[in-house]
Amino acid sequence: MAQFVKLQQSGLDALRQMDPRLVSYNVEMTEVTGGTFWKAYTEAQVDGTEAFPVIKDWSNMGNLQQWYDPIDTTNPRLIKLAKDLGPAWIRVSGTWANKTYYDFDGKYEGKVPEGFQNVLTKQQWLNLLDFVKAVDGKLLVSIANCPGIHAADEPMPFEQADLLFKTSKEYGVPIAAAEFTNEPNLIALSGLPQGYTAADHARDHDLFGAWLKENYPECLFVGPCTVGDIDMFGTMEGAGGGMAAGFDMVTTEQLLGEYKSQMDVFSYHYYNGVSERGAAMGGHWPYEAVLSEKYLSVAASCARQYTGKRDKYVPGGQMWVTESGDAGCGGNTWASTYADVPRTLNELGEFSTVTDGVIFHNTLASSDYGFLKHGTFLPRPNYFAVLLWNRLMGQTVFASGIPAEEGKHVYCHSRKDGKDGYAYLIINNSWTEKTTVELPGEAEAYILTGNGKFRARTMLLNGSELVLGENDELPALEGVKVSGTVELEPGSCAFFLV
Repeated sequence: MAQFVKLQQSGLDALRQMDPRLVSYNVEMTEVTGGTFWKAYTEAQVDGTEAFPVIKDWSNMGNLQQWYDPIDTTNPRLIKLAKDLGPAWIRVSGTWANKTYYDFDGKYEGKVPEGFQNVLTKQQWLNLLDFVKAVDGKLLVSIANCPGIHAADEPMPFEQADLLFKTSKEYGVPIAAAEFTNEPNLIALSGLPQGYTAADHARDHDLFGAWLKENYPECLFVGPCTVGDIDMFGTMEGAGGGMAAGFDMVTTEQLLGEYKSQMDVFSYHYYNGVSERGAAMGGHWPYEAVLSEKYLSVAASCARQYTGKRDKYVPGGQMWVTESGDAGCGGNTWASTYADVPRTLNELGEFSTVTDGVIFHNTLASSDYGFLKHGTFLPRPNYFAVLLWNRLMGQTVFASGIPAEEGKHVYCHSRKDGKDGYAYLIINNSWTEKTTVELPGEAEAYILTGNGKFRARTMLLNGSELVLGENDELPALEGVKVSGTVELEPGSCAFFLV
């Protein structure tokens, strides 16, 4: 059914102030050190003309992952485009981080010590710190917790962690926030010490919090960094309701135990589903569902479920989604195309109506869901989508007063330019029907569509293709003056300044 939306320019109720670093991102530890990460899809798979084969044998990760050399965090294009996004939190973590040895004195000369999986050199870390400083970032990390650090029945020691923290602080880019372990509730997959239990984690989590407060009190204690211990993906035939059976997963409550060391921020991981690579585990949404109400409701559903846990463990605190993207296992075949833009923008809008906090997109520049393409660092449609969000949507969130329905997801913030009025985001999530928008007067419109198709590798802004210019200059991100009514095409997203 075609929808009609009438916008207001005053009189809406304010809900909250959002963190100015709401749009943040991950630079995985495997990107810094080099290591295995998700295999890239073929061009035909991205286009949707070649089906991705169902992989049922998860004992051989070679079916799903490949080796990548470290990304160049000194690359001028990478630094420029990250800086253009504006201030952000930068998270260096991931499963790889659980098993990383910090070889800052060169003792092992690049060889991996027993009990670890990979090595971080001092120069790699200093290059990463230079990147964080260059883009006005704040650094969030998780530390190693693996057999090379300690046995499951031994309390966690912090000599290696202290080396990471001390080196960063002395270099002038201190670690500003820290999680203990990446996704500790996926015990079987996270590389933790053999036999590690939820009770062991609760013990060590408290020890880490106490150590952090004593030695680096300026650093935020963030956690517990869980994934999937809620109804994560919704309930749609073919999508599944949560993570697959067979994983040794425990709850937030079990991981925190008696909870003696108070956290400053509550964190969790959320994805809209599982990609084609991991479809055999359940939780994979078909491409045809990406504009559906159930698919787009996942972000707010996860936030609301975790709000109760946040209120229990960090009352009054922020919630950070320290990993997010369209799908676990490296993103869907369409993650790098315009087809993921409605979900990305809808996530920011929905999350802001539920709570204050930060969303770390996974990742900045790796895998199919990266804002930038791995290797070339060329921006994908999602990069320009969040760039426009940062430039147009202010920190004050307002209740739009318009219930979400197919064809009209409407979010309202203050204007980033500080002028009176509102910045609206409207997503027409219909495959077939246009949405008519009635404006309260003259407005600026920023209308986003795929370049000729929904699974397009580039995006149009008011009909002009968004690609880098000479010397990697950003394209003009200018609105057009409109008044009266505007029709939004099916699948389009639009910002209006009124």
